[in-house]
Amino acid sequence: MELSRFSDYSLRVLIYAAARENQKVTLSELAQAYRISHHHLVKIVHYLGKVGFLSNRRGRSGGIQLGKKPGDIRVGDVIRQTETHFNLAECFNPATDMCRISPTCRLKGVFHEARDAFLDVLDHYTLEDLVQNRGPILRLLTLNGTTPPPPAAAAAMAAPLEVPR
Repeated sequence: MELSRFSDYSLRVLIYAAARENQKVTLSELAQAYRISHHHLVKIVHYLGKVGFLSNRRGRSGGIQLGKKPGDIRVGDVIRQTETHFNLAECFNPATDMCRISPTCRLKGVFHEARDAFLDVLDHYTLEDLVQNRGPILRLLTLNGTTPPPPAAAAAMAAPLEVPR
């Protein structure tokens, strides 16, 4: 199972905002710190604000801050909000299921159990748990001495993001 880049980048944005708790963060700052496309960040920050994880303010004195306390944001909730689906196999979606053994197959139940266990583990952690080491996180994301991303990362940044509906 692989999380979407939208979920990955959403978690990164929230981690940065939590590490800078009670300070406004700009999109430019985030784009430079993580080397993520500004265009992608606009979509992500808008969505995270819409679902209440961020508080977004536009304009000259604008920026983003967490919309809740870091201890109130469970990682599992973020993933549930930012992933478009959890279809681990074709049989998870009845509209596209072409598997001939689907009506009797027990693997689907195993996959459901595994998916639920994955989300259960994520529910045990909050954003506060992820930023216990605020100092080192912020040092690693400082803008001094950064180098451009490798070509593969630059290409990935240019690809469009799928925004949850």
